[in-house]
Amino acid sequence: MSLFLIIVAGKIFELQYVKGEKYKKLALETTIKNDTIFANRGNVYAADGNLLATSIGNYTIRMDVMAVKDGVFEKNIAALTKSLSKMLGKTPKYYENKLRQAKKRRNRYLLIVRNIGYSDYMKMKNFPIFKLGVYRGGFIAEQKTVREHPIGKIAERTIGYNDHRGGAGIEGAFSEYMKGKNGWRLKQKIAKGQWKPINDVNEQEPLDGKDVITTIDVNIQDITHHALLKQMEYFEADHGCAVVMETATGEIKAISNLGITSKGKYYEKRNYAVWESHEPGSTFKLASIMAGLEDKVIDTSTIVDTEKGKIFINNRKVEDSNRDGYGKISLARIFEVSSNVGIVKAIRKHYDRNPEKFIKRMKQFGLDKQTGIEVVGEGKPFIPSPKNKLWSPIALEWMAWGYGVSLTPLQVLTFYNAVANKGKLVKPRFVKELRVGGKVVKKFDKVVLKKRIASEQTIKKVVRVMENVVKKGTAKSVYSSNFSMAGKTGTAKKWIPKHKNKKGEIISGHYSNRKYVASFAGFFPVENPKYSCIVVIHEPKVEKGYYGAKVAAPVFKEIAQKIYTSIPSSVQMVTDSVVNKSIGKDYDNYYAVLSKYKTIMPKVVGMSGMDAIAILENMGLKVQFSGLGKVVEQSIPRGEKVKKGNIVHLKLS
Repeated sequence: MSLFLIIVAGKIFELQYVKGEKYKKLALETTIKNDTIFANRGNVYAADGNLLATSIGNYTIRMDVMAVKDGVFEKNIAALTKSLSKMLGKTPKYYENKLRQAKKRRNRYLLIVRNIGYSDYMKMKNFPIFKLGVYRGGFIAEQKTVREHPIGKIAERTIGYNDHRGGAGIEGAFSEYMKGKNGWRLKQKIAKGQWKPINDVNEQEPLDGKDVITTIDVNIQDITHHALLKQMEYFEADHGCAVVMETATGEIKAISNLGITSKGKYYEKRNYAVWESHEPGSTFKLASIMAGLEDKVIDTSTIVDTEKGKIFINNRKVEDSNRDGYGKISLARIFEVSSNVGIVKAIRKHYDRNPEKFIKRMKQFGLDKQTGIEVVGEGKPFIPSPKNKLWSPIALEWMAWGYGVSLTPLQVLTFYNAVANKGKLVKPRFVKELRVGGKVVKKFDKVVLKKRIASEQTIKKVVRVMENVVKKGTAKSVYSSNFSMAGKTGTAKKWIPKHKNKKGEIISGHYSNRKYVASFAGFFPVENPKYSCIVVIHEPKVEKGYYGAKVAAPVFKEIAQKIYTSIPSSVQMVTDSVVNKSIGKDYDNYYAVLSKYKTIMPKVVGMSGMDAIAILENMGLKVQFSGLGKVVEQSIPRGEKVKKGNIVHLKLS
């Protein structure tokens, strides 16, 4: 027995003093841990202050039933279950049974509700029993943050994300600025492997990240998104994009990228405008004609024989959409009607023996380089050269009308914007500044990539023929006498790479007669361009149409028209008379409703959300709404008596 006691004493000494620190550390590691509290990422804002992306706190509420004294529990359980029922929807009896069962089982980590917002969390924190805190009331709140886009799916790919999917868009590009500094909280392990906070407060509070102020204008973004979506749905296209850029600064005011799902719905599938490099087709003819004008080998008055709309070069056919041809016409007219034969013959005549001279001009225009935007994933442009292995005897001629080259929609738009900007090539820009607590900590100024891509004379000439494309050329169907536009249509057959068909047969690479890319690039108003814009739509249903003039140009016009009529601009003349009849009618209807209704709820279903909110707030009502567009539901029926301060909920389309 003495020997046994000596051994026990020795072991106690070893555990207490020799290995004591080791086992104390091990005990702490297995029963207490530092739980990370992730910092809120900085918010993403539109240029006008509208919130595009933010971190929302979500809370999971649990209860340590054993922390509540029996007397307190019995005295307040009815009041607590009544409060829970009112907030969460189930009956007070349901919650009473749940709590009593937990008391019997000695549950110290009972789940009450998952994923409630901050306001509900604050209300629940003051419920009977819960307001006594974690030790006497058993109230346990676990917080996590989730990323929300208040304007929904609009511009989702450009706003982007930075999570398990990687870093995309603005969120990915500016992640280091936005991520902030994490905090931590001590938690103790309890029964059944669960962890409970030790204290009511965090040991270290998280520091939120910097806010990003983008160049996006929510109004222009909304206009662009819906104009593109409407056309995509009508033509049952595969995917497409539309971008609006402020001419002088290069600021991207709107960018919409839509791809089709297996169910025929459209969503922001990929950032096609930034990523997808493809053959542009006839929108590239602007570069071809500018090269000739810069080298002074052609002029807009130069006459070219387009023959009967069809020629063969090295046994490869070049033909016009007009199967009868245009005969002998000026180069300006060739551009206006988009004659493939005419532009190919003009370029071939002057550059066939020296294609490097033509390529040099493409580089002068900045078409061989990426724009250098911060957003990850910009596609690489491809301009062939005689030094390149892909060069062929017809490479120059095919390049003249937009084949054999590859550019992203944003790169094409940057070039067109330089023409609108009197030759100055500016870098596209998605972000204006970074802020912390409302204070600017970093500004992103305009970046000029090239002071001049072409002479003033060349720019003036091509602007005039681009204006005539809309007035009397391929895009004359979208001409408007109310405002001026200039641009170029594009229609390109899609290249189908070598592949195996369903039968296992090898099909060689070829241009499809069923799949097209329709596009339109340009700017408005012509005399003093405020915005440039590009619309690209892939694989519209051929039976409904596939030419750029029919598929893409109407989207451009709708965007231009709505921007022109809805946004104050120094280039617009302000008069007392109503120029547009439909706008005048909306204006009269708005004030008719406003003057008629004082204390009676009007019918606002069918009105634009902006007008409906203005009317109701002028009546003294508090308006809460969800969605964008027109009003489809109103919580207070028409004709019901209302008074100042009443809350009305609107659902917008």
